[in-house]
Amino acid sequence: MIEQKLSEKYENQEKDSKELIIDGMNCKCCPIFNTFNIIGKKFTPLLIRNMIFLKHKRFSEFLNSIEEINPKTLSIRLKEMEREGLIRREVYNETPIRIEYYLTEKGKGLQPILEQMALFSMKYCCGQVFKNPDSLKIDKINLKSIKNYNLL
Repeated sequence: MIEQKLSEKYENQEKDSKELIIDGMNCKCCPIFNTFNIIGKKFTPLLIRNMIFLKHKRFSEFLNSIEEINPKTLSIRLKEMEREGLIRREVYNETPIRIEYYLTEKGKGLQPILEQMALFSMKYCCGQVFKNPDSLKIDKINLKSIKNYNLL
């Protein structure tokens, strides 16, 4: 719904010869909507999370650590992320063949976004995030807390 309204807004701006301009550059689309198109598909943020915080790089690691993902969807997401330039795929000529995935600079650039998403959720949705929310501890959560992110 929001995407449709933003899309209509930009279409209407184009018709009215008014354009969104950021630092003197004419925008072809909304930058937030564009980022959402890149990382907004189901499981993509979780794959990036696992690569950044848990240092996962193998198909089996992703498959075993992300709830509800199946091999077909995982394969599709990894191919999409590679096509978008978020990750690179490295094939090792071993027996059996070993394939690993690594974040590119573009993919690593998403870390602050994921950190802010986590902080938002921990602060404003603490009852959904924590089994035992403690308001004193929640008030002290910061980026350093997220650097210690760990799945049990």
